[in-house]
Amino acid sequence: MVAKTGLVRLVILGVALLAAGNGYAQDELRKTFFKDADAAKAAAEAVNSKLYAPKSFAAGMKEYGDAENLLERGRNIEYVRSNAADAVRHFRTATAAAQLAQTALAQAIKSRQDGANALAPELSPELWSDAQQQFIRAIQLMERGDLKNAKRRENEAINLYREAELVAIKAQYLSETRRLLADADRARVGKYAPVTLGKAKRLLADAERELNENRYDTDLPRSLAMRANYEAKHALYLSQIVRQVRDRDLTAEQLVLNWEQPLRAVAGVADVLPDMQEGPDKLVSELVAYFEQEANELQALQQEKAENEVRIADLAEELRALDERLGGATAERAALIQRLEAQARVKQQFEQVEKIFSSYEARVFREGNTIILRLVGLNFDSGDAQIKPDNFDLLAKVEKAIDVFPRSELTIEGHTDSHGGDDLNQKLSQERAESVLQYMINAMRIPTYRLIATGYGETRPVSSNETEAGRARNRRIDIVIRPNLETS
Repeated sequence: MVAKTGLVRLVILGVALLAAGNGYAQDELRKTFFKDADAAKAAAEAVNSKLYAPKSFAAGMKEYGDAENLLERGRNIEYVRSNAADAVRHFRTATAAAQLAQTALAQAIKSRQDGANALAPELSPELWSDAQQQFIRAIQLMERGDLKNAKRRENEAINLYREAELVAIKAQYLSETRRLLADADRARVGKYAPVTLGKAKRLLADAERELNENRYDTDLPRSLAMRANYEAKHALYLSQIVRQVRDRDLTAEQLVLNWEQPLRAVAGVADVLPDMQEGPDKLVSELVAYFEQEANELQALQQEKAENEVRIADLAEELRALDERLGGATAERAALIQRLEAQARVKQQFEQVEKIFSSYEARVFREGNTIILRLVGLNFDSGDAQIKPDNFDLLAKVEKAIDVFPRSELTIEGHTDSHGGDDLNQKLSQERAESVLQYMINAMRIPTYRLIATGYGETRPVSSNETEAGRARNRRIDIVIRPNLETS
């Protein structure tokens, strides 16, 4: 029994060795007979013969596949050699034909690529399909040697590709405008806002004309289309307002008052009294003057910042030169460097704190090394000093900002607007400051020796008390952070 088992194992091993030997021999034969075929196939694929010489390439692939099949089945080696040689011949024919087609049909190929870049297959599928059919037919005629008819088909393909490309470009830039204008026509906007709607349609026509004349310079058509979109949407909005007035759902007085509201909001931001008793012209002039002044001041600050950066660089170079002359560190120099480094750290920490708050939560200011958190999002009920749960998230961010400055001194300042009695405002501002102080002690675990609460009442306004927006800014809590420069 043992002898029989050993014999079976020996047979299996022999079969395995024979199979391995056959596999090795087959690999060697493939390298021998397919070397030229593999090279010819790669060359044909490199010039995209499958597209530009489909008949010859398909014939080469058939002979190539037949040769592989014969080799795998262990058939006569001469048959393998013959099929491989035929494959080489067809592949080389395909390569030459593809190269000729790419030269002869270069214009059609470029038009095809331009259309594909413009997403014509997706945005103009019918025209693209027609163009593809003409292009493929031109390739087939080229491969048959019928150059005359191939060029005729090429011209037809070029025209269709370019038409599909133009349709696709217009779809990309003008379809949104056309949709808006169609919506406007369905809503009968022309009856209520004909001037604005007419402007939108003229802009669309201008954009389409520009694309027809020069489809590849799309900057101007894109700009015209965006303006057309704006005017179309504006016409839709105006038609709703005009319809409400005509249907008596909105009186002319209400319309004017509604339009005054945005001006009042802008005036509040600019801290300008919204005087419109004789119309908006005076207020508009004041707002324009205010924002021009702000722009000029910003430009001056930017210039001053640039000059300061140059001055700081010069001082740093002076400090290095002085250090070289002194030949080492002195106590005064070391103290100066320490102060400069501390100030640089405070600046970095200030920028870190700025990123913690949104503009609706807090405004962050810096006065020298002192940081001020103006908590515009911290609101109290009228006449009350109780912190509301709605403010807990904001105060959590305040805690993060304070943690950026370890061992800093903190002053909580309470402020009110000018409405109400002076004594009452002073008392209310102090109570609100102390309420925030107690919250910091209890919820933030800040030691009392770091905290001071001070109420200033209405004595330190930051905006005009003549406007509602200004009074809202004056009712505030400021957290003043004085960093410890030794540890900051």
